[in-house]
Amino acid sequence: MRIEFDPAKDSANLAKHGVSLILASELDWESALVWVEQPSMPKRRALVVPSLKQDKAITAAAKADPDAQPLTPAQLKAMVPIRAVLGRPKSANKKLLVSVRYSPEVVNFFRSTGAGWQSRMDGALRQYVARHRKGA
Repeated sequence: MRIEFDPAKDSANLAKHGVSLILASELDWESALVWVEQPSMPKRRALVVPSLKQDKAITAAAKADPDAQPLTPAQLKAMVPIRAVLGRPKSANKKLLVSVRYSPEVVNFFRSTGAGWQSRMDGALRQYVARHRKGA
């Protein structure tokens, strides 16, 4: 590696950082380890709220574009967070989460019936309750 020494840059570096560039001539460049810094995670950007004047200009531009009409108050009111519509629908007949111990024969029997065995087990218990309910 060929290094050219620039006294003007050296003076500026010495004044700014307190280090002379002449030290570079003393480095063993053949065995030097070099690394490239990776960019860190992007910083979150601050939310920029448009001014009232900017907001009016944005709204006017949107209203002028037939493919980008602003939402009506009724449409905005009908909106729900995405987490409210994801996943399994809420059941009208909620089940309770309990910890129960069953004999291995019972669990093995219902498991051997395949997928949905827990629902079938619940159905069998519901039938038992219906038959043995007082007043029935």
